[in-house]
Amino acid sequence: MELKQLTTIDLQQLIDFDKELLLQMNGSGSSFWDAFMLVATSVWIWIPLYLSLLYVVVKNRSAREVFYVVLAAGVVVLLADQFSSGFCKPYFQRWRPTRDPEIMYLVDTVNGYRGGRYGFISSHAANTFGIAMFFVLLFRRWSVSLLLIAWAMLNCYTRIYLGVHFPGDILCGTVWGCFSGILTYNIFKRYVNCTRIPTNNTGKYTSTGFAVVDFNAIMLVMASTLTLIIMLSFVYIPLYEL
Repeated sequence: MELKQLTTIDLQQLIDFDKELLLQMNGSGSSFWDAFMLVATSVWIWIPLYLSLLYVVVKNRSAREVFYVVLAAGVVVLLADQFSSGFCKPYFQRWRPTRDPEIMYLVDTVNGYRGGRYGFISSHAANTFGIAMFFVLLFRRWSVSLLLIAWAMLNCYTRIYLGVHFPGDILCGTVWGCFSGILTYNIFKRYVNCTRIPTNNTGKYTSTGFAVVDFNAIMLVMASTLTLIIMLSFVYIPLYEL
């Protein structure tokens, strides 16, 4: 058998496995989790988290440095989103699970939500992991790092649960998002001092000069947002039971 044929077979096996895995992970039959994932996947619900990240930067950096951080974060999103939505989706034209003729009627959907036509690669995965990785490198605080990675993973899982992305879409989007975040951070740190540690540092500051106490704002906002999502999920449940 020729190499080209072998490659085609291997790729088809991966695609088939991806579809099988999606059907195993998609949906749950729970009205609560349906509502939870639908709310959690929204970009708008996480605006307070973005503002808390900005708050920490403003508290610990000069106006000039704040400008560069915001600019760099914007570049991360631009790289992640434009490559995923502007190039990959129209180029590869891989159907979303909810649009794939082979499995679309097997996929559990929530409140009729199906997304656009194409899903490779996931913009949600690319954007959230891009932002998470950038701020992980910027803050250098393990607790915040775990929180941001968990937040990005939750966003990714909502897309599989809702049936609008295959696991392969998520995996490739995650890789690209991490690359975008790391690349942008390394360019950013060439022009902005990222290792400014106060002389009286006794564990109160990170290695990049951020006050540890200020990270409590991020923790509080994350806890509050998750609480809000849970409350909204209980509000939405009756809508699915009508």
